[in-house]
Amino acid sequence: MATLILVRHGRSTANTAGLLAGWTPGVNLDERGREQAAALPGRLAGVPLAAAVTSPLERCAQTLAPLLAARPGLALHTDERIGECHYGDWSGRKLSELSEEPLMRIVQQHPSAATFPAGESLRAMQARAVDAVREWDARIEEEHGADAVFLMCSHGDIIKSLVADALGMHLDLFQRIHVDPCSVTAIRYTPTRPFLLRLGDTGDFASFTPRETPAGDPAASSDEAEAGGEAVVGGGAGAV
Repeated sequence: MATLILVRHGRSTANTAGLLAGWTPGVNLDERGREQAAALPGRLAGVPLAAAVTSPLERCAQTLAPLLAARPGLALHTDERIGECHYGDWSGRKLSELSEEPLMRIVQQHPSAATFPAGESLRAMQARAVDAVREWDARIEEEHGADAVFLMCSHGDIIKSLVADALGMHLDLFQRIHVDPCSVTAIRYTPTRPFLLRLGDTGDFASFTPRETPAGDPAASSDEAEAGGEAVVGGGAGAV
């Protein structure tokens, strides 16, 4: 069956502001995110892509814009099922504030039991994303053959949940997975099981360099520091 390349959108203004964006409109790539997007065509230059599928949110469309400009014949499709988790009342709030919410402990340690207030559950998010990937995978193979490669541009929580599914991991373990902005994750689907070929590949190892943390900063011992320093809730709502 086909091979899926998952690209997380580039760094956004919400990422740098420490906000949980969700489906909040008007969240765009920041300067670093635009640089990451501009480098994507070169990183994928040798990969023949049968199609691209994107989340409908602006930051994903902006991430793919340079790639589409470099490949004017590449078919682009939009699928809401790979859009960000619906965080409901948490959308647009500061992650530093959300870290004090009792629900955040559930999100981190027992995510299969987490439902966001006036939003969706992480179980439902994973189910819709997996359904989308399986359907697109079958469609791409039917139209382009078993060796076809297609790309999806999505969000951290979505990509992490898809990786967990591909590895046969319970959703409660998906917070152990980390994907950086504009990283590439690749999954090869077969009739019997998927294979994870790449995970969070950016080609940049700068995040492994220890960073200086001000004395007394609680982030120094948090999951955020362990995961590489980006405040996310699973990429979305993960390590805070």
